[in-house]
Amino acid sequence: MALLELLAGSPMLFVILTVLLGLMAGSFLNVVIYRVPLMMQREWRAQCAELLGQSVADDAPRLNLWGPRSQCPHCHHLIGAVENIPLLSYIRQRGRCAHCGAAIGVQYPLVEAASGLLAGVVAWNLGFGGPAVMALLFTWTLLAAGVIDLHHQLLPDDLTLPLLWLGLLAALFGLGADLRDAVIGAMAGYLSLWLVYQGFRLLTGKEGMGHGDFKLLAALGAWTGWQYLVTIVLLSSLVGAVCGLVLVLLRGRARGAPLPFGPFLAAAGWIALLWGETINRAYLNWLGF
Repeated sequence: MALLELLAGSPMLFVILTVLLGLMAGSFLNVVIYRVPLMMQREWRAQCAELLGQSVADDAPRLNLWGPRSQCPHCHHLIGAVENIPLLSYIRQRGRCAHCGAAIGVQYPLVEAASGLLAGVVAWNLGFGGPAVMALLFTWTLLAAGVIDLHHQLLPDDLTLPLLWLGLLAALFGLGADLRDAVIGAMAGYLSLWLVYQGFRLLTGKEGMGHGDFKLLAALGAWTGWQYLVTIVLLSSLVGAVCGLVLVLLRGRARGAPLPFGPFLAAAGWIALLWGETINRAYLNWLGF
């Protein structure tokens, strides 16, 4: 109880501790980012084999978010506690495995740093309390989902659907958007992108986005309320278009190559949760309302 009172009365201490917690959460997010797609692939193979009446010969060890222990993908050296300290271990080992010297992907420290930094911004803006705790869960889930989509062009239901229900739960207990706004936001978020998807498919015969994008926007609508959906879509579309153009110009990316929309939706949703009201008010003032 004394600790809670100390955190409530010392905003800077709360921010510092939240950043440290975010760094540790980032280490776990790297596990989620790496393992969830593998777990889904195994599940898909098993389902396909079942439908075809075939047996699945899989000698790989059981895999979930809690086990087996993380290991080097090159030499299979088990990662010890000292080698798993967020950021510090990567710096101390100079970005290489302590056992075989193979390079460690830069994604690992980047995710940890982003998790800590974003957590600190949430703590600074919302202060100590239930809304900040919920916003941290929102932030970390979006970070994991965005990175997975960036690598695999896939938004797992195991992340988007719990995020949706958690947003509605937060609204129910007064820790997020107004409950009515959250329910309308979830429905409108899903239906808006679904209608765009269906219209694009009718006009071109192609699928312009994945179904995971519908679910992610539904989740964002549940967290922010329907009032911020237009802001989220506009922000994500603008940033996505700019990034796509930069990739075409600088890296020679093919114009028709698919570009995952999830990371841009996630970033826009996070911005809307923290500063959506300010953005909407500025936009309405600019329009003269």
